[in-house]
Amino acid sequence: MGLAIGLVGLPNVGKSTTFNALTKAQNAEAANYPFCTIEPNKAIVPVPDKRLDELAKIVSPERIQHSTLDFVDIAGLVKGASKGEGLGNKFLSNIRETEVILQIVRCFEDENIVHTEGGIDPLRDVEIIETELILADVEVLGNRIERLKKQAKADKKAKTLMEFADVVMEYLADGNLARNFPDRESDLFKELDRDLRLLTSKEMMYGANVDEDGLLEDNEHVQALTQHAHDNGCEVIKLCAKIEEELIGLDEEEGEEFLQELGVAESGLAQIIHKGFDKLGLMSYFTAGVKEVRAWTIRKETTAPKAAAVIHNDFEKGFIRAEVIAYDDFIANNGEQGAKEAGKMRLEGKEYIVQDGDVMHFRFNV
Repeated sequence: MGLAIGLVGLPNVGKSTTFNALTKAQNAEAANYPFCTIEPNKAIVPVPDKRLDELAKIVSPERIQHSTLDFVDIAGLVKGASKGEGLGNKFLSNIRETEVILQIVRCFEDENIVHTEGGIDPLRDVEIIETELILADVEVLGNRIERLKKQAKADKKAKTLMEFADVVMEYLADGNLARNFPDRESDLFKELDRDLRLLTSKEMMYGANVDEDGLLEDNEHVQALTQHAHDNGCEVIKLCAKIEEELIGLDEEEGEEFLQELGVAESGLAQIIHKGFDKLGLMSYFTAGVKEVRAWTIRKETTAPKAAAVIHNDFEKGFIRAEVIAYDDFIANNGEQGAKEAGKMRLEGKEYIVQDGDVMHFRFNV
C-alpha cells in the first residue's frame, strides 16, 4: 500500500462520510450502525494546489494533473480489538500497512446518531483506540523479545537489541505511544520500528468531526481533543463531515462561496489532504507545457535526478542537468521565456535538492 493515510476511529463517528467526501463519490457505504465498513475502502485523492491553476493561466495547457494521496477507510474499532473483538486483527493489520493515522473523533451531540459507547466523550474514544494500538504493539514487541532472547545467548548485538526492546516494552506498558519514546531517534529504535512497523510510532492526526455550529467556535469536546493532541505532538483538524459531503456536488467557485457563507476559509478535508501530504514527507514540483501542467510527487530532500525518475527512469539514467525556475519567479515573469530573460532560470546538476514548487525541465541523454 505504501504511502497511505488510514482513517480510523470507533464505529459511527463519521469515517465513511468523511471518506465519501474525500473521494467526491459515494464509494464507502455510510450508515447508522457499527461495522458498516468491513473491507477497507481505498481511494486516490488529488491534492488541491492553486499554484497549478496559476501556471495554467500562463501556459494554457490541454490538461492539469494534480499530485495525489492514497486514503484508506478502515473498519471501526472497538474495545478488545487487539484480542480479536469486532474485526480485531484484520483492522490492526490494515492500519499497519499505512504510514499516517488519521483518527476521526466525534465532537458533537446528536441523539439521533448512535454512539457505541453510549455518549460523546472524545478523550475516552481516543483512549480506546490508542490503548488497542498500544496493546497490539506490546504483542508484536513481546514476540520479538522472545526471539531475541534465544539469539542473545550467542549474539551480542541481539542482546543489546533485546535489552533496548525491554525498555521500549516498559514504556508502552505504561500506556505511552511509541512516537513519544524519548530515544526514538536512536538506531536501535529505528531498527525495531522498521521491522515491526509499530502502530503507535506512526504519524498521527486527529479529525474533530463537529456540527455546523462547531466550525466557528471550538466546543468543549474540541478543546479537550486539542489539548490531548498538543500533549502528544499531534495536530487537530476540525471538519464537519456532513457539510463536507454537501460540498461534493458543488463546483470550486460554488464551494468557496458556501464556505465563505459559513465563515470558513478552507474546508476541513482540504486541510487534511495538505497536512497529510506534509506528514508523509512529500512535496510537489511542476512541469508546465502546452500538453499539460502537472504536479509531480516526491519526498522532501530529493535530488534532481531522483525527481526526474518520477517522470521516467531514463530521465535519471541519462540525467545531464535540470532547468529550474522557482514558482514565484515563473508567475512574476509571466512564464518560462520571461523568467529566462529576467535571469531567473537556473541550470542545476546532480546534487541539486529540489524545492517545493520548482518548475523544472530535465535535459538527459540515453
